[in-house]
Amino acid sequence: MKYIKKKTILPNFHFMITAFLTCLISSMGFSQVALVEYHGALKNMMHKGDITAKADLSDLKKTEHLYALGALENLKGEIQIFDSKPYNTMVDGKALMFDQSFSKKATLLVYASVSEWNNIVIPNNVVTYEQLEAFIKQEAVKNRIDTDAPFPFLIEGTAKSFDWHVIDWKEGDTEHSHKKHISSGLNGTVRKRQVEMLGFYSNAHHAIFTHHTTNMHIHVKTTDNKIAGHVDDLTLGKGMLLKLPAHN
Repeated sequence: MKYIKKKTILPNFHFMITAFLTCLISSMGFSQVALVEYHGALKNMMHKGDITAKADLSDLKKTEHLYALGALENLKGEIQIFDSKPYNTMVDGKALMFDQSFSKKATLLVYASVSEWNNIVIPNNVVTYEQLEAFIKQEAVKNRIDTDAPFPFLIEGTAKSFDWHVIDWKEGDTEHSHKKHISSGLNGTVRKRQVEMLGFYSNAHHAIFTHHTTNMHIHVKTTDNKIAGHVDDLTLGKGMLLKLPAHN
């Protein structure tokens, strides 16, 4: 009697689980609320010393409701764009200089277009950077935002304090560290100032546009337009607002 050897086909459990979770999230109404795009990567700056231009801001000049942050070409300043209005900052001697044009290029750029936001009052017990990160994820889930996809957020109100810097990298220096990035240009601590902060949240872009210890990258500008740059740490004040993208 001749036996025929049968081939057993095992199911692809990873594919099945991924498909199930995708269907579950879809059925629950979770979705990506804003398309986040980026150019450049932190790891290429830190490990390869690549600080060349990866994007031209002029390409985004006609984008409506643009929100963007990043670092200028050759790490010669910071990028902040709020609702299509640039507040880019550079170091001029010991002074902070603003550039409100789209004429610069970026070595790192993260951006999205958002026309409507939902306002959420931040509880007074949410104070630290880490507490804010957890709160943003919690509120994103409540607002049916897919937290496995990157999304922008805004923080508005009077901050108790925040640490900031504007990078001014020395030409020819190839040894990068976060500490050197902070100390290379202007930096400081600001207290009790009304601010607008723009951030991007992602659990999948460590060393790309968030550092490996956090899911957030945040920039700030004071509402009097005297300071703008990268946020290194913060302490929230009472009654501040979190803004998350609204579903269209």
